[in-house]
Amino acid sequence: MLIVTHDTIRNPSVLKVRQLPRKFFGRATVWPRGMGPGLFLRIIVEFQILRYFLTLTPLVVVALIWNGAALPLSQAPVLMLILIWWLETRVLRVPASRRARLIDPAAADRGLDALRAQARAVLTRIAAHRGLKQGELHLVIEQSDLWTAPPLTYVSVQWDKGPEVLSLTPTEMQILRDGLFQGDLSERRLQRINQSQNQFLRDITFDAKGVSAHARLAAALG
Repeated sequence: MLIVTHDTIRNPSVLKVRQLPRKFFGRATVWPRGMGPGLFLRIIVEFQILRYFLTLTPLVVVALIWNGAALPLSQAPVLMLILIWWLETRVLRVPASRRARLIDPAAADRGLDALRAQARAVLTRIAAHRGLKQGELHLVIEQSDLWTAPPLTYVSVQWDKGPEVLSLTPTEMQILRDGLFQGDLSERRLQRINQSQNQFLRDITFDAKGVSAHARLAAALG
């Protein structure tokens, strides 16, 4: 889980919002601060043009090794398109015919119920911590649609007043880490649910007016 906020990424300009929820995959590349080589490579995989290049590399190698194959390969764009289609739709993503078999619908519903419960608990604590009394908070959990790659999950807290992606404090980021993906709900399980439903952005909302006096007192006491 990558918490997307001003202090965690190198390019906070991508956090500008025109409408909620702010979506990142396919629209802007998020570059985390202090990321290791594993996370860097995982983000690089999201670049479609690079995936196309890697898919066609074997054909280039064949053309270089066997000169006689260079001309036929250069005149076979259909083969190149088939290779790209196969990788994108059969290797990296789940074919539509297989989605329903990824997870039992009842189990998927339970997972989403758990996600909503955890998200609203987290938003309650953040709203109380900030002393918010109005406005709607959005916990936006967005995952890559690439199935065979490790899950890449962006989590941000967005507010309809602005609108804006909130600049979270260290305390608020810890609230997210402690409160999300607990129990049986992991990033991998959410990935399976999202793939089965072909939906990769979950937007859970919470009205700041709903913060209880008890939650505000707990936040005030630290």
